[in-house]
Amino acid sequence: MITTGTIDRPTTHDPKKQDPTMQRPSPEPFGSSTPTLDAFSAIASRQNRNLEMQLIPEALARAHMHDRLREAESQRKAVRLAAARRMQRRAERASLRARRALAMAVMQ
Repeated sequence: MITTGTIDRPTTHDPKKQDPTMQRPSPEPFGSSTPTLDAFSAIASRQNRNLEMQLIPEALARAHMHDRLREAESQRKAVRLAAARRMQRRAERASLRARRALAMAVMQ
């Protein structure tokens, strides 16, 4: 799981502003490296797993919010498209009325 920061400590791209306690995500997937057998690394991996478990709700909330934003944007596009089509039909009707009025004026 790639952790991009937490609510309390968001990740920044500026290394000077980066919180030193926040660890950068490793490039390889979690659990893909060969396990070591010493007790310290076992405790550290357990703590890392606990941290990852605690960050799951934040990641889920982030994904949910991303989906909702994408859905809202698509709805806004649909509303704009419908309004544009309505305005186009209204303009076409006005153009036809103007043509008819001009034709009537020319015929008299």
